[in-house]
Amino acid sequence: MKVKDGERLDTLVRDGMKLIQREDQFRFSLDTVLLANFGSVPHSPVLDLGTGTGAIPLILTARGVRAVTALELNPIMADIAARNVILNHKEESIRIKHGDYRQPGKWLKSGSFAAVYANPPYREKQRGAYSPVPGIRRARHEETATLAEVLAAASFALKYGGYFRMVHIVERLADIFAVMRYYKIEPKRLLCIHGRLHKQGKICIIEGIRGGNPGLEVLPPLVVHNQDGSYSKTVLQYYGVAETRHGDGGNL
Repeated sequence: MKVKDGERLDTLVRDGMKLIQREDQFRFSLDTVLLANFGSVPHSPVLDLGTGTGAIPLILTARGVRAVTALELNPIMADIAARNVILNHKEESIRIKHGDYRQPGKWLKSGSFAAVYANPPYREKQRGAYSPVPGIRRARHEETATLAEVLAAASFALKYGGYFRMVHIVERLADIFAVMRYYKIEPKRLLCIHGRLHKQGKICIIEGIRGGNPGLEVLPPLVVHNQDGSYSKTVLQYYGVAETRHGDGGNL
């Protein structure tokens, strides 16, 4: 497949998959890989809110998920995600839709998904450093979708008892739990991710169940890097490789 001007072809490592990406848009990072590999393989169909490059659907299909719908508001990223699906021969398993998940009824049928994934903007408006590049800034800050809008869309799409999985920053956990409960998604499991063993956790993965009973399980922490800076054994397994390697820790 031809790569357009301003694009590059990167490896997703797992199953030899490739990704078209752009320097001036959101690029997948370790956060994405950890979220897509979290927990047991969900039942189909699965929904990915704000798919970006389409990395989460691609990893999920490599794990055995048979049907993923992915929504993306940014037309540039929706085009890239669609081409990444074709590039990796996943047309039968992944559908990319260019649309706004803040209007879920326009794109989705209520209660039709067994699991919903989200790697949303982490920062509220005017919080943290702003990128001058619009595509990157909107992926990091809540300019196009707030935390509440993410949960509203997930709650609409999930069937009763369905799973919601999201990667976010630890400092917003109180907000996350409050909004999840407001939209009837009960927080059930929490995984904190630490760059190194002696460092504080900055990123976390939260799993909730639509209409679930109260009761939160805090999992053992996931440590990304060994002391020499190489990826830990767990992270290497997620990438589908065995050798020691150094890489982009994303927000870690």
